Amino acid sequence: MNKDTLYYDGACPICSAEIAKLSHFSKDKLELRNIHELGEADAGLDKTELLSRLHLRTADGNWITGLHANIRAWHHTPFRYFWRILDWPLINLVSHRCYDFWLRQRNRSR
Repeated sequence: MNKDTLYYDGACPICSAEIAKLSHFSKDKLELRNIHELGEADAGLDKTELLSRLHLRTADGNWITGLHANIRAWHHTPFRYFWRILDWPLINLVSHRCYDFWLRQRNRSR
């Protein structure tokens, strides 16, 4: 594996819209995988777990989830400095809570 891989919910309209922007700006520096289209090569991955929150597998094989995965994915774009702000002390208290709130709402509607 030579680049980070972001696993996203292709059935979620909000997720798909963000992935379209991310795809445009990352210019193939990030692999984007729709969880609903995973194949035989991905048999070891738990789709239910992947759909529970955003997951990113780094180029060296480590897993990052949630807002941290989103921030890491945007590091492959010219906007990486803006996204880092979400993880600054104090700001991260709000940004991570907002992400968790959105995630609960999203998962409730599934």
